[in-house]
Amino acid sequence: AGPGLKVISTMSVGFDHLALDEIKKRGIRVGYTPDVLTDATAELSVALLLATCRRLPEAVGQGQVKNGGWTTWKPLWMCGYGLSDSTVGIIGLGRIGQAVARRLKPFGVKKFLYTGSCPKPEGAAEFEAEFVPLTTLAEESDFVVVTCALTPATQGMCNKDFFGRMKKTAVFINTSRGAVVNQEDLYDALAHGQIAAAGLDVTTPEPLPTDHPLLSLKNC
Repeated sequence: AGPGLKVISTMSVGFDHLALDEIKKRGIRVGYTPDVLTDATAELSVALLLATCRRLPEAVGQGQVKNGGWTTWKPLWMCGYGLSDSTVGIIGLGRIGQAVARRLKPFGVKKFLYTGSCPKPEGAAEFEAEFVPLTTLAEESDFVVVTCALTPATQGMCNKDFFGRMKKTAVFINTSRGAVVNQEDLYDALAHGQIAAAGLDVTTPEPLPTDHPLLSLKNC
């Protein structure tokens, strides 16, 4: 843009797509919409969590119901995992993270954990959420929900080591940014049963190519 540029406005919540170093250098003001998608993203996070933990894509989207997989007596067929008495770990307890916790609490969640750049006692108080290291959150959570911002510190942080620490019955949800996750490591974790399932609102790139390995999995 020319030297006369004074203001940049983006309709998005995130601003990682902007050339921030150049913007700062030139003293350009930036406008964005920090709270416009909080409720929608929180609701989608819960929808993805419920769909994956109760295996709805497998049962319906992949044709089990329509192709005759549902028989008259199969009591343990397609059993998933419930939220009652569970531990939910939230990576990034900001506006969206708190909105997710607020919606999950009535399901009978036993404990909330969270991690981030620093503790947020005021935001955590409503849910009695405990601030823990990322490794502890991975090890103890039945459900992991990623709602943090994409920064140099968070890029690729959900990787082989992270997934290796998660429970084999755990569900991973990402409504943050695709680059927070190492997708090759996520694929391996899902394909080899290291974690139970994943629900992704964001990927790298977007959309994923139709032949991407993640799209071949029944649990993602």
